[in-house]
Amino acid sequence: MKKATSVEEYIENHPHFADALHQLRAIINSTELVETLKWSAPVYELEGKNVIGLGAFKHHFGIWFFNGVFLKDEKQLLTNAQEKTKALRQMRFTSKAEIDKNVVLAYVKEAIENQKLGKEIKPERKPKKVVIPKELKEKLDGNSVLFDAFKLLTPGKQREYCEYIETAKREATKDSRLEKIMPMIIKGVGLNDKYKNC
Repeated sequence: MKKATSVEEYIENHPHFADALHQLRAIINSTELVETLKWSAPVYELEGKNVIGLGAFKHHFGIWFFNGVFLKDEKQLLTNAQEKTKALRQMRFTSKAEIDKNVVLAYVKEAIENQKLGKEIKPERKPKKVVIPKELKEKLDGNSVLFDAFKLLTPGKQREYCEYIETAKREATKDSRLEKIMPMIIKGVGLNDKYKNC
């Protein structure tokens, strides 16, 4: 199946569910959501934020609520697509006859309201651990002023210095880099600060 370049083409690519997809599309388009195409599938946005997706597969089709976890789901119509998915919920159908326009519209409107309220699960960003190369560690352990100054740097600046030493292939290069950065660390500046202020 070729990748869709428009919502119409996406629906045409799924002829066995085309009527049902047109019906769901009409329900969604009756709201203030803006229709777009992302990942070659219809996605409906509010102020640039993904709210709903429309999709079809071999045996089912449906609506994806990007932050569906916040929907009340009083009719118990939503499923969690995958265990690892925290926010995404699906409303699945196997035939057009299963679509209740009023129920679908109520869920869509609730999703819009939740988006306006800012209800969303932000992706967790795990901080990268700072791995100190042995050459730098030896210098830090032997110099308390250097050690204290290094600890005061942001994790990003610490990582820049560590990578700078780690990426040197020869011992002589590591040594010359260490001599260069030690005064900078003590001053509390980052390795690339002079470029960032340009």
